[in-house]
Amino acid sequence: MMTKDPRTEHDAEPESFGGASNIMKAESKRTVSMSPWAQARRRFLRNTAAIVSLAILVTILLLAIIIPIIWPHKIEDASLDTILLAPSFSDFHWFGTDANGRDLFVRTFYAARISLAVGLTATSVALVIGTIYGAVAGYVGGKTDQIMMRIVDVLYALPLLFVVIILVTILGNNIILIFFAIGCVEWLTTARIIRGQTLSVKSREYVESARAIALPSRQIVQRYIIPNAIGPVIVYVTLLIPINIIVESSLSFLGLGVQEPLTSWGLMISQGVDLLDGAPWVLGFPALLFAVTLYCFNFVGDGLRDALDPKER
Repeated sequence: MMTKDPRTEHDAEPESFGGASNIMKAESKRTVSMSPWAQARRRFLRNTAAIVSLAILVTILLLAIIIPIIWPHKIEDASLDTILLAPSFSDFHWFGTDANGRDLFVRTFYAARISLAVGLTATSVALVIGTIYGAVAGYVGGKTDQIMMRIVDVLYALPLLFVVIILVTILGNNIILIFFAIGCVEWLTTARIIRGQTLSVKSREYVESARAIALPSRQIVQRYIIPNAIGPVIVYVTLLIPINIIVESSLSFLGLGVQEPLTSWGLMISQGVDLLDGAPWVLGFPALLFAVTLYCFNFVGDGLRDALDPKER
């Protein structure tokens, strides 16, 4: 019978430990060599709650696009024979019907299309205005910065929903104008975040080098300031989208937002409140989808915040 040489066994251990050590060193070098954005993406993909929430949001968005196209009922189809039907799979009334006999399933996802469009468009408008305003204020500095930020402080003192209501009342209930009206009053926090990041970035070496070669200020802001200051704003954007959806829903609830025959979650919730006792599904399904969307945006925002946190790098 052959026996193992104890010396051979003893000598093999350091080699295995050495191999594991080499693997760990190689992994560490690979992590260090990754760009900050690649590391942030890797951390974000490890966040289960954020990834699941993102998948849910994508699913809701796809359903909002597809369901109104393929569903046998249209949002304006009304019938006296189908008033306030309870949810059932017969006749494709999965969410039931409303007080006008219209199918709630197709209307709920069409409302998702409108509400998400308002949130995304208004947030884009706020992002553009706030980014440009904050970057200019932070980069120029001095009295210009003080004047621009005092303007922001004055606007902060105004109740934003009240300002939106005034703008909608003056401009009318045009849905496109609602997008821009909300975006034009939600840029203040974005401007402050960008301004603070710009003050930090503009003193770094690569910005000083750009100034030394007499690169125009506009190009410095576009190429170096904004790209390196946009990280925290990305996190804020995921929180601003649900805020804008809530603002639009509040306007629709008050009768100043989306109007018939179009619909949004706020308008559907407003219509369902009066029917809560006899037909709770009229309120329940739009409110549920609305709440799920807001929670998912918050989880995605938390995931981005953790991924972009400098302490995690």
